[in-house]
Amino acid sequence: MAVSPAARIRRWILARQPRTDQLTLTQANVYILPSRAGWALLLTLLVLLVAAINYQLNLGYLLTFLLAGSAAASMIVGHANLRGLRLQLQGSGGGFAHAPLSMRIMLGNPGRGRRWGIGLALHEAAKARPGDWTWVDVPEQSGTPAELAFTPRQRGLHALPAVQVLTRYPLGAFKVWAVWRPQTRVWIYPAPETHPPPLPEASPESGGQGHAAVRSGDEFDGVRAYRPGDSLKLVVWKKAAQAFATGSHQLISRDRPYASQHRLWLDARATGLHDPEACLSRLAAWVLLAQQQGHTWGLRLPHGQEIAPDSGAAHATRCLEALAACP
Repeated sequence: MAVSPAARIRRWILARQPRTDQLTLTQANVYILPSRAGWALLLTLLVLLVAAINYQLNLGYLLTFLLAGSAAASMIVGHANLRGLRLQLQGSGGGFAHAPLSMRIMLGNPGRGRRWGIGLALHEAAKARPGDWTWVDVPEQSGTPAELAFTPRQRGLHALPAVQVLTRYPLGAFKVWAVWRPQTRVWIYPAPETHPPPLPEASPESGGQGHAAVRSGDEFDGVRAYRPGDSLKLVVWKKAAQAFATGSHQLISRDRPYASQHRLWLDARATGLHDPEACLSRLAAWVLLAQQQGHTWGLRLPHGQEIAPDSGAAHATRCLEALAACP
């Protein structure tokens, strides 16, 4: 398949940009070309100049050189509007395949002049609809946040897409732009199943006999240190009050015999699906459901990898990353 000259130029410009999470725009990485309006202005200048020469019009010469001087000044001002601008990635967490993922960018302006009409868009979408652009003004010696969104198509560990920065200030006769390739890589998790079945039942642990005995109702003999994800109903508040009085912040939870004998396992075999991607999609949905309901769960992946039972947001993230990395 033949590649157009414009596509080759875009690839060449993209290949010249190293990956970095912070970029200062300089003479070396800022490009400038006449826009469509600029080419039209050039044609108009040529017509005016020919007419002035043919008819010996002094006002024609004056108008031609005034317009040419304005265009030259706009080229210098437009390039300076972008040169010196600082771009910094503000962090981008993981996301799900086929769902929008945001990139937060901070535009810094160390100069004493305001930067007008700065546009940002994904590099591959820079030729798309005007609505794909985010336009901001950056105050002098300050910064302005901007946010771009893209939709990843495949799970796994991926680099963030390249960003194009553009300005046509002040007259629109010139297009001044730069390309930025962030270095950060983000995890793209499997797209969770839309309507997953309920979580599987907790299974008994082999040889598990709990360390606490139930006397009656909700009374417990055993206690242990508080774990993230424990229900507040299990906290021994008398001991917590004593700990707070002594300056300690350690909480004590009642141990639950059922929880020590039974564990919730999100097992790939329990999905009942043979398609690998559908299986991962259901497991991702179960992870989100278990996290939402405050369960303690473990994860068993299709290829034998196992993540020990735990709870909390960090555990959910670790499970989702393991699902994203499945071969």
